[in-house]
Amino acid sequence: MTFAHSRDACGDDWPLVGRERELAAMDAVAADVLSGRTRVVQLEGSAGIGKSALLSTWWDRNGQFRVLRARCHPLERAFAFGAVRQLFKPLLAAVSDSERAHLLAGPAAATLRALDDAATDPLPENANVTASTLRELDALVARLARRQPLLLAVDALQWIDQPSLRWLVHFIGRADSHPVLIAVTTRSAEGRRLDPLFAELVRPANCRTLVVEPLDVDGVGQLVRTLWGAEEPDAAFCAACHAATGGHPLFVRALLHQAQRSGVKPTTEFRDRIPTVTLSTLGGEISHRLCQASDEVVALARALAFLGDRKPPELLAAHCGTGRAVVQSAAEELRSLGLLRADGDPRFTHPVVRDTVLATLSPEELGVGHARAAQVSCLSGRPDEEVAAHLLAAGPVHGSWVLPALRRAATEALRRGAPETAVTYLRSALHQPLDEPERARVLLELGTAASHYEAALAISCVTGALEGLTDEAARSDALGVLAYSLLLSRGSRTDLSSVDRKIAALSERLSSGPGAADRELALRMGALRSWMEFERPSVTGPAAAPSPGGDEDPADRTAGERQLLAIRAFHALRAALPAPYVTALIERASVNLPAFSHDLFPLHYFVAQTLLYLDELETADRLNRHLTREISGRGMELLVSSLTVYRAVLALRRGNIAEALAAAQDAADHASPTGRLPYALTLDTIRIDALLAQGRVEAAERVAVSHAVAGQTEVAWERPRFLMSLAALRIAQGELRSGLSLLRECGHHCEALGTVSPAMSPWRSRAVPVHLALGEAESAQALAEQELDLARRCRLPRALGVALRAAGAAAAGSRGLDMLAEAVTVLRPTPARLELARACHDFGVALLRRDDKRGARRTLREGLDLAVGCGATALATRLEEGLHLAGGRVARSGSQGIRGLTAGEERVGTLAAQGYSNKQIAELLVVSLRTVETHLTGAYRKLGITGRPHLAAAMAEAGRHRGGSDPADA
Repeated sequence: MTFAHSRDACGDDWPLVGRERELAAMDAVAADVLSGRTRVVQLEGSAGIGKSALLSTWWDRNGQFRVLRARCHPLERAFAFGAVRQLFKPLLAAVSDSERAHLLAGPAAATLRALDDAATDPLPENANVTASTLRELDALVARLARRQPLLLAVDALQWIDQPSLRWLVHFIGRADSHPVLIAVTTRSAEGRRLDPLFAELVRPANCRTLVVEPLDVDGVGQLVRTLWGAEEPDAAFCAACHAATGGHPLFVRALLHQAQRSGVKPTTEFRDRIPTVTLSTLGGEISHRLCQASDEVVALARALAFLGDRKPPELLAAHCGTGRAVVQSAAEELRSLGLLRADGDPRFTHPVVRDTVLATLSPEELGVGHARAAQVSCLSGRPDEEVAAHLLAAGPVHGSWVLPALRRAATEALRRGAPETAVTYLRSALHQPLDEPERARVLLELGTAASHYEAALAISCVTGALEGLTDEAARSDALGVLAYSLLLSRGSRTDLSSVDRKIAALSERLSSGPGAADRELALRMGALRSWMEFERPSVTGPAAAPSPGGDEDPADRTAGERQLLAIRAFHALRAALPAPYVTALIERASVNLPAFSHDLFPLHYFVAQTLLYLDELETADRLNRHLTREISGRGMELLVSSLTVYRAVLALRRGNIAEALAAAQDAADHASPTGRLPYALTLDTIRIDALLAQGRVEAAERVAVSHAVAGQTEVAWERPRFLMSLAALRIAQGELRSGLSLLRECGHHCEALGTVSPAMSPWRSRAVPVHLALGEAESAQALAEQELDLARRCRLPRALGVALRAAGAAAAGSRGLDMLAEAVTVLRPTPARLELARACHDFGVALLRRDDKRGARRTLREGLDLAVGCGATALATRLEEGLHLAGGRVARSGSQGIRGLTAGEERVGTLAAQGYSNKQIAELLVVSLRTVETHLTGAYRKLGITGRPHLAAAMAEAGRHRGGSDPADA
């Protein structure tokens, strides 16, 4: 078999034939994209079937798209955003400086971290590189697509690097209103079927998959006509060619070349001279040609196979161990064999040629070749990721240059926002001969990178690093990463007592140091101990970690000082100190709160917890969205789940029952591969409370039964909250004594943990109605007075309103009525809508007993509107019964207006009325699509409409009747 120079058998300069079906399907997808929607199309087929040619031909004839192309390579799978750089770097290099500045305007300039090989600027302190890179790439694509529909063509997707694949999935999941077509080609036998990101990109909901099949007989006949020109081929000859090749275009072209060079004519008499061609015979012919070539030619072919296409002649010469002139001569000979393309830098005519060259080498020869490629690339100043890729492919390679190259490549991968790639490089670095201190530093770097997405690996690596680290600043960093990872890995077998002892020992040494740096590290260690005391009190005991810093008023200039302020605010909140004092501390701690980082942990944690119980729910919600955006796309599934649980808690605190359940389900969907969640007990606490509010007692019992095992070994802050919810369930089931016992157990836990504030644990007010139902009025009054006294001390309106409601129920006569009235007044301006609805119920019922039916109707109707808006079905039913007894009319159907919408429903409804799509709303509000759909369904029902076409008018009309407030304010 011979390859002609004018028209290579393996080349792409043949006409595309027999692909009308595929081209029409791509036209249909393109029409959908041109209407303003983002879509994916996958061309799948075997090697040489013509996928790339099909894609190129389609975009050549469709001039409506701006085309950006990337060709993935097996060696580049370890690169950080390698495919992304291929897509965008040529574009950014070709535009003018002003155009480039516009495309990368504002924060999008940081995209250069992923695109620019020459970028050497240090990362901003505490920057979340991965999340910002993904967002900024989205923004860059959006800017380009607004000017002209965009085609992102990715050849050989099966070899794409993980960060680039993550961005493609990230973009598809958040953009459905940009005219962007992502077209990918994949080999049938080499698809990354087990890669969840790959599966997500090409799943049918996102992607139209076109399987590129072999040519039929007519298609083969068209290729025969192309080669023989004017001679009309015989049908029998074409059928014989089809039978010999199976219609595979690459094999057909190779067969036709061989036939023409052998003097065959496309007639019936020559049909018996058609051999059978397969990938193995084609590879055998390539090998045969190389065996006849000189050693220099073979060496160049192997250098190209190892180093990749379009490499500088100097690099190829260094790998071959020859001069540049020899390489140029060998390249010409390879071109004469039809194995190199005729123009440009040396590159094979088809990936099949590279595969064949590498297939001729033994595993030992492959290792040696990649090791040499790594060394010459390093000496030639090639990018560290290229060097690292060869090192990974070569196996163990030793040399003083290896470790620095791997660590630099890992640093660059983190700079670009690809922690998995950094972990891969650093794992390879551990196989180098390292002394103990150096090994510890590499382990710390590895653990820090792993903590972005795999807490268990981070714990293992950092624990090992602590054994060899002697520098106190490095040990402090290691303990910070370890504590953060422990937060996300409940059930870890790490000896927490040992971790606490390490933190305490380092803190003690640092506290005695005279320098400012020692003080800052000491403050940080104190913050970690305070976190452990709250999260895992069974490890430290509540008295083991007093607030660091003594009694002096700390400043708020450094991260350590702000952590100290946040801890003091949280401890003051737990101790029921006045809310203004707590608020002042937390405002100083959280002003201009920077992005999340290990160095600041647990600052955000204590700020978020304190804001929650101060009832600063809007501020807490903004913080939660900010953090969620910061970690978006980083693969930190457990942290995403934790923030989603926090969002569910916020929804429940607002009284948004459906939103709380939807967020709880979102958190469950983010479970780790082991199925464990960081805050599983809190998640089920939310579910029980929300289900009970909906009157779904049996469903709440199914949630509770998984935690019904006695003898919980770990006493933590989650347990008392769960006990209160479990008590509410038992009371709803009529088991009053059991519920009361659980509430008292909750009180014992709170006392052991040092939690006094009723804002965090209102167990007494929950026990009051149970005592009253059991005829134990004195016990009820004692508990009510205790909680009311604590609530007045802490000066938090929600806590005070709840305590007043309990005290009003326990008190007799006009005193009790006055307390209930005060509870309604106190709760009305707070975000505690469900608690206000409960207070309205109790106050309305009390007014009805006093025969004040008019006042009862007014109060009960207010409570009913609130309960319906919250989705609290059980409470709404009780309020309807009271309203009926008071002589009020109960509207059971029709529109409830905007007052009936929850905050989440109003926010989502407003954006939908403004024309935002569900995906855009989910991105803006940092919620799941399920949550958006749940809110819209609730809004449609409450507004009395059937869907989006009526939403804008309904929201505007409801807003006019709400007292002049603007729905857009939501």
